[in-house]
Amino acid sequence: MPQDAFTLRFNAKELDAALRGGKISRINQPEKDELSILIYTGKRTVKLTVNANASDCGVYFTEDDRENPLVAPNFCMLLRKHLQNAEILSVAQVEFERILAFTLRCTSDFSSCERVLYVEVMGKYSNILLTENGIILGGMKTTSIDEHVKRLLCPGAKYVLPEPQDKTDPRDLSALSALLTAPQDDMPRFLFTHVAGLAPCTAEQIVKSFRGGNFAKHVHDFIFSDDVFPCVTEKNGIPVDFFARAEEGAVPFATLSEAQAYYYRKKRAAKRFDALRRKLENAVKTTKKKQEKRLSQILDRRKDCEDMELNRIRGELITANLYALSKGMRSCELYNYYDEAGGTMKIALDLSLTPSQNAQKYYKKYQKQKRTLEALAPQEKEIRAELDYSDSLLAAVSSADSAEDLRSLEEELLAAELLKAPQEKARKKKEEIPFRTFEKDGFRIYAGRNNLQNDRLVRSSAPDDLWLHTQKYHSSHVVIRTEGRKVPDEVLGFAASVCARYSDGRSGDKIPVDYCEVRFVKKPSRAKAGFVVYTDYKTVLVTPLGNGE
Repeated sequence: MPQDAFTLRFNAKELDAALRGGKISRINQPEKDELSILIYTGKRTVKLTVNANASDCGVYFTEDDRENPLVAPNFCMLLRKHLQNAEILSVAQVEFERILAFTLRCTSDFSSCERVLYVEVMGKYSNILLTENGIILGGMKTTSIDEHVKRLLCPGAKYVLPEPQDKTDPRDLSALSALLTAPQDDMPRFLFTHVAGLAPCTAEQIVKSFRGGNFAKHVHDFIFSDDVFPCVTEKNGIPVDFFARAEEGAVPFATLSEAQAYYYRKKRAAKRFDALRRKLENAVKTTKKKQEKRLSQILDRRKDCEDMELNRIRGELITANLYALSKGMRSCELYNYYDEAGGTMKIALDLSLTPSQNAQKYYKKYQKQKRTLEALAPQEKEIRAELDYSDSLLAAVSSADSAEDLRSLEEELLAAELLKAPQEKARKKKEEIPFRTFEKDGFRIYAGRNNLQNDRLVRSSAPDDLWLHTQKYHSSHVVIRTEGRKVPDEVLGFAASVCARYSDGRSGDKIPVDYCEVRFVKKPSRAKAGFVVYTDYKTVLVTPLGNGE
């Protein structure tokens, strides 16, 4: 998949032309690492998919109707807070990196600022980060200050680009010329390993398109030419790759976004098809394994009854010869009139039983084995029929070549109770208790009700929001939503009195309350709920709020 800097260059130009001047109307997060953004361009509303999944990373327009979670994830809520109704000023590639930068003008009733949404399309390192003035406000994938990482990605940290690879920048023609002075045995691989921003398939396209002359100039011109021919290659109806330049036998598309949307849609469909096939196959195989185990148990019990007729004969022979036998004998050898050859049969006896009791013992064993075989016969017939049915299901699953085939088989397995019926999604297992909420002069103020809420309140706050906590007492965490505004002293004093009210010192006259920006509040690794450390704080003395909420 050529999600390299070469392809992203075309992607950025295409997105910029389509989205410049558009306004964000809705942000959803249907998957853990995927955003769906509705944008009104002035003529129509388009849906932009921004995916940071390791195997599906990309940015493209789509019309897929994905189901969204009932409760939006924190990052989605952060973006809604900061980017609702934001105007897209530009979409650009960052230098020659696999990074797209969406520059946005964000306007509220009280402020206006520019923010940048960085989309890093970098395979397993893909990420989405929102920044303001170069400072990270939040990210889809973040790192902690406790982690030993080269690149800190957490709210409050400065956004820095990933460390550059030790490769030649293709924008520098002289450097390219110096690199490509001598021919190489495997030129595509050489380009991939030594020239920045190229995927292996792009390097192959460059080499295949060379018709002689200055190779370094050809590489430079190929990468930075504006010629674009979006297409998708397929094999047996399954997409193999998409390209910004024409490939032989590929399916052409009008735009690179359409090619990506087609590629990922069919790729996901194929993945879902394979996953459903495995699910059904595993369900049937699990059932078949149980059936085979049950059949094995039946066959073992039937094998234990193989001497049933012998036990009947032994009982009859002992009965016919009671006059010749006596108690205390360990065995006897009697004429077997069932044997056509006229031979004898040696029979073991229980010396503690009389001859008649020994005969009854063999009769009882015979009767028990007979009842066992009579009970096992229908069970064996039934289990063999079930095994045959399982084999037919496996054959049907194996031969299914469409999603409709598998869905019909799934219905069959559900009806046969070989699959558990999916439970209806609960709207909410338990109503989530909201924060304590206050308002003062247009500022929203929130206070946690317990330690878990305190942690959640800090996590859900913006870096420039104000956080408050009593200095020498246990208290609720209190946050003032600043939305980029300066907090007046009256609002700060009110929030501090709320903090003092919900503290151990609420009966005192003057309570010291510390406050700082949320960016300076950190939770140590493995710390208990509600425990944080903070720096860069100031202190105010306030009287606790008098009458509760």
